[in-house]
Amino acid sequence: MTIRTRRERERAEREALIITAARELAEAEGWDAVTTRRLAERVEYSQPVLYSHFKGKDAIMAAVAVEGFADLAEELRAARAAAPDARGALAGVSAAYTGFAERRPALYDAMFGQSVDLPFATPQAPAALHASFGELAEAVRPHAGDDDLGLLTEMFWAALHGLVTLTRGGRLPPGRHADRLAFLLARFTN
Repeated sequence: MTIRTRRERERAEREALIITAARELAEAEGWDAVTTRRLAERVEYSQPVLYSHFKGKDAIMAAVAVEGFADLAEELRAARAAAPDARGALAGVSAAYTGFAERRPALYDAMFGQSVDLPFATPQAPAALHASFGELAEAVRPHAGDDDLGLLTEMFWAALHGLVTLTRGGRLPPGRHADRLAFLLARFTN
């Protein structure tokens, strides 16, 4: 192993450590608790070392969001692949999406609720963003008929996100979550 290879590996490991620490701190205490000072203490590196990897908290949050989209894509892919048919795939993806948001609220906030410097819905968007949207699109595809697949997928995603956001915000009672998902699926699959 060359010195350069070792340094690149160590740099990548430090970045991963910083991102993991930010995720853990945000999940435990919320994004307001995530500061470069606290992260530096947690990862046992100086703040200048953090700034050599990321421009600041916003850049760290964007890196967390990209990881979140990769995680979401994996969960959506697994749910879709495990389904016996197209309707089951859409139901599985819906449950996986809303379950992800429920289990990982701070991560979901980094992905969708916080202002992060990431391009969305453009060719320049990180691959993880395209992958998670692509998994939604593959679940919607069998139900699209002659409709524009991209637009229909956006509407389905918006409905899922709205359900998550309104339920988390206390605007919709959580006890009817399954009924809402069933109603949404019925509208997309009939």
